[in-house]
Amino acid sequence: MAKRFYKYFPWLFIAVELLFIFILLGLLTWANSGVVFFSSGFWFDLGLLGLVWVMVVWVRKDYKLARTSVYWDTLKQFLVSYVWGVLVFFILREHLSFSDANKLDFYLYPLSLFLVGFFRVAVHMALRRYRISGRNYRKAVILGKNEWSSQLARTLIKNKAYGIKLLGFFDDKVLDNQVLGDFDSFFNSFGIGSLDIVYLSQEMPSKLVQRIVDHADEHHFKVKIIPGPALQWNKKLTFSSYGQFVVVNLNEIPLDRLGNQIFKRVFDVIFSLCVIVFVFSWLMPIIAFLIKLESRGPVFFFQKRTGVNNKEFTCIKFRTMFENPFSDTLQASKDDPRVTRVGKVLRRFSLDELPQFINVLKNDMSVVGPRPHTVPMNEDFKQRLEKYNNRHCIKPGITGLAQVLGYRGEIINHWQIKSRVKLDYFYVRNWSFLLDIKIVLKTLNQMFRAGETAY
Repeated sequence: MAKRFYKYFPWLFIAVELLFIFILLGLLTWANSGVVFFSSGFWFDLGLLGLVWVMVVWVRKDYKLARTSVYWDTLKQFLVSYVWGVLVFFILREHLSFSDANKLDFYLYPLSLFLVGFFRVAVHMALRRYRISGRNYRKAVILGKNEWSSQLARTLIKNKAYGIKLLGFFDDKVLDNQVLGDFDSFFNSFGIGSLDIVYLSQEMPSKLVQRIVDHADEHHFKVKIIPGPALQWNKKLTFSSYGQFVVVNLNEIPLDRLGNQIFKRVFDVIFSLCVIVFVFSWLMPIIAFLIKLESRGPVFFFQKRTGVNNKEFTCIKFRTMFENPFSDTLQASKDDPRVTRVGKVLRRFSLDELPQFINVLKNDMSVVGPRPHTVPMNEDFKQRLEKYNNRHCIKPGITGLAQVLGYRGEIINHWQIKSRVKLDYFYVRNWSFLLDIKIVLKTLNQMFRAGETAY
């Protein structure tokens, strides 16, 4: 049943999705009174859009909806295909399409493709319900029964939407009603097409593993290894190859990948230039005038802080205090006499941080990341908090996850800095561009509302 399903599902998926796009485009065309259905330009665009979308879906294998994936995985896959589809379509349309006054408006094409995202999620939901009903399942066995393989068995039985039917265990040492036989009996139990997946305990001898893999290749089923307790704590393992030797990377983070680094850096530069050109350029003279009007001293405050890989850098801020010798060691507190009247306003709306976009352009900081602390405070926290230093494996940020979740301002209790470090650790391990966008948007919202602990 599963084999036949996977043979025809890709073609059915593409055909139905293409029909969905054509129906959407037809409805949008009908709603757009200035368009004639029978115009040659309309049909040319319709055919080109369908061809481009089929190619993108086929190349990116969008029809493969993984059994263990969630709806967000489906949407992420679709969004990348959507960007490629729109770009390729309009490039080809510009070079191939002839002039026709009855072509659709520009926005209708990306709009129709964007609505396909809802169709994708609906298909994913339908597949899950289909598998919960007991159809389109894969048959599996587990070789080696221990704590982790038993936990996998419970997971497969509980989550019927995965569509994996566990037949039982094979083990040489354990004998109970779930064990179908010993390892030798496994090799005589299943022929071609009678089994889909074999899960192996990590503790199995390498020679036996190789024998099982050879047997699986001959009988056309897949083999997967269940990581033991040393690996189960990390849910995002990656692998590196040294010739024919493979090792598991236990603590690789998303920003270790060059593509993610480039993507984040491009965003940092573009966003910072926009802020400097459209906000900082006219606001800076006003703030500078107010600072000089109220108190003596420089407009900008330069302070050594700890950055990526524990390297010190000079952080730039608008000066919000009267000059004093305790700025590196004593945090600003509520009704702090060192803070000027202008400084209170700047701090309340986080405007004192604006010059740090210069730090971003200098590559000392990022727009989003763990907030940098002064060098003395950093040394103190490093001694008091476990995993504190982990936050320095990426560049510090002007704003961060901890800040938008309310952990900003003066640190009075130990749990406050502990919570910040936990959130920083989560950000480092789970970075994504969408997470950065969410943090930036929440930061803008908080700036307009002003922070109660920003003083």
